[in-house]
Amino acid sequence: MKSFTNALFAAALLAGGASLAVQPAAAQKKDKKAEGAGLKLSKEVQGPAAAAQTAIAANDLATAEASLAQIDAAAKTDDERYIAAALRLNVEAKKIAANQGSDAALAVPLKALVSNPKTPPADLGRYNYELGRIATNAKDNAGAAQYFAAAQAAGYSNPNMTLQLVKSKADAGDLAGASAEMDKVIAAQAAAGQKPGEDLYRYMIAKSNQKRNGALTYTWLKKYVEAYPTAKNWRDVVTTFGLTSGGVATLDKGQKVDLFRLLRHGKALADQYDYEIYGQYAFDLGIPWEAKTVLSQGTSSGKIPAGSANATSLLAASNKSISNEGSLSGLETRANAAANGKLAASTADAFFGTGDYAKAAGLYRTALQKGQVDADAVNTRLGIALAYSGDKAGARTAFEGVKGQPRADLAGLWIEYLDHPPVG
Repeated sequence: MKSFTNALFAAALLAGGASLAVQPAAAQKKDKKAEGAGLKLSKEVQGPAAAAQTAIAANDLATAEASLAQIDAAAKTDDERYIAAALRLNVEAKKIAANQGSDAALAVPLKALVSNPKTPPADLGRYNYELGRIATNAKDNAGAAQYFAAAQAAGYSNPNMTLQLVKSKADAGDLAGASAEMDKVIAAQAAAGQKPGEDLYRYMIAKSNQKRNGALTYTWLKKYVEAYPTAKNWRDVVTTFGLTSGGVATLDKGQKVDLFRLLRHGKALADQYDYEIYGQYAFDLGIPWEAKTVLSQGTSSGKIPAGSANATSLLAASNKSISNEGSLSGLETRANAAANGKLAASTADAFFGTGDYAKAAGLYRTALQKGQVDADAVNTRLGIALAYSGDKAGARTAFEGVKGQPRADLAGLWIEYLDHPPVG
């Protein structure tokens, strides 16, 4: 999606330029069958037009310019204005090929041609495309989008055009239009047996997020990991969604922990920071068992350096808190006897932290049954516990029960993860 190169364009334009056959009056009189089939030119236009065509073929642009001035002064009909614009197009293309012309000058005959009813329909797509190129280079994104769309409607085919249309619409603020066009690009490449590049997805994610269109960014985040479900991409998607400032969703610590749980399950925690901030958040939420598990995994994997003061301090605090809590069996008994589900939910968090996912799932269900809890949070964590235990169907059902935002989108990412876990 780079700027077009004038020299390359000029070469292409000259190779497929307007097809003209301006004949002198004497030649036209000899061919009576052709009369009326082509353009009708007055004598005042016919002679200079033939002279201009001859001069252009000889690269005598000064003579061509003089003849064009005569045509411009005499042209009165669409036929004559078409000849004037077509010849001017060839002159300006030759100037650009010789590094003597400009897009602004080239746009004049192109605009005249696309608005002239005598321009052959087969040429309209190419001319609109070149106007789109000029508008793109001038950063007229709305104009470029209109010209590219007109070229597309005229049936013009160019491998860069649809992507240029995507870019023009996105830069002009028409993200919905850009998204629809990008879907076409991806579908066309897939239909041709090609694997659409990752850059296509990343472009739409970046543009949508830059414009703060959270819904569209979320849509493309999911499309990205559907097409490229690597551990790195999952980490990027989860981070863009809610683990970074300026992400799609603004999340609290509990919601962020639920995202870190996705990354941990998919072995997509990237580095020391991921492990330590996850451990810190879990500890802050009163789940020292999970903090200990995460920090231990980070250390054993080598992601957390053995001498990390932060990890060492946090692990010591977690162990002390676990010791103070004592056995979880007593909490489980009290949770099952409680009048509401609050204690069951927090005890389920504790069992999840120890790795007893079946026990955690049971207590999350108890919490939902007893009530007076955040049902969306508990359903999210029930789904996570079931996913960790290998019950994908049960996890999906739990995630589908999450209705409020931002947890509904968070749960949607988990559903996407169930369908497209990290590979490679």
